[in-house]
Amino acid sequence: MHGSALAPGAAVSALRTTTDKESGVAVLTLDRPERHNAIDVRTAARLAQTWRQFRFDDTVRAVVVTGAGEQAFCTGIDRDADVPQPASPYTIDDPLIAIGPKANDLWKPVIAAVNGMACGGAFYLLGEAEFVVADEHATFFDPHTTYGMVSAYEAIHMAQRMPFGEVARMALMGTAERVSARRAYETGLVSELTAPGGALAAAVRAAETIAAYPTEAVQGTVRAVWSAKEAARTQALAHAPHLIALGNLPPDRQAELFTRRRSGDFRTR
Repeated sequence: MHGSALAPGAAVSALRTTTDKESGVAVLTLDRPERHNAIDVRTAARLAQTWRQFRFDDTVRAVVVTGAGEQAFCTGIDRDADVPQPASPYTIDDPLIAIGPKANDLWKPVIAAVNGMACGGAFYLLGEAEFVVADEHATFFDPHTTYGMVSAYEAIHMAQRMPFGEVARMALMGTAERVSARRAYETGLVSELTAPGGALAAAVRAAETIAAYPTEAVQGTVRAVWSAKEAARTQALAHAPHLIALGNLPPDRQAELFTRRRSGDFRTR
């Protein structure tokens, strides 16, 4: 980012924010590279809090969300996270439900910069960004079915920006396939490809351009674009918890499948 020096925002160990007050661009970084930027319960809560803080910060006019390191943008929920569930079969407690900007009523533009793997719960973030910029080495996949879980929220989010068949294939193939950045670009998930290491800079450049425009017009345009699919999206998301409650294997069965699955046993298309 150019302009004034980056000012550190409120930070915790797993989430880092910087804001360039001259350009109006904030960069929100998932900072757990040793865990492939997987999200634990604390980080999920901090994400929701940060998006809501951006609503009231007039120095922020556009946001870029990315992941630290070269291995992953985000790999969803941390497998070691303890998420107690209510006994009722009619409800589930999803710790990632509010990690995205739209879930927190933020209508300032958000651009995702993807480096490395983006899978599973990462789609909560990608699905609520205005568009996605990705390194050429980035890959996308959804492991839920492999481990006996329903891909509900993830598939619904991706259905807003990818063709039906591509969403269905990614969700159903689980860990057996990874979608290359090139294929993601061809199917509309990704709007721009960059050389390795270039996604963040490209996303910031786009954010700086957008942030330079009158913010009322920009936010109104964001709302207009989302309104085109919002009714169907809201209705689909309302079904998600019931499908998960009905279709997920018990946690011990999921853990067994996770342990048995060999790493590296996949193809990239």
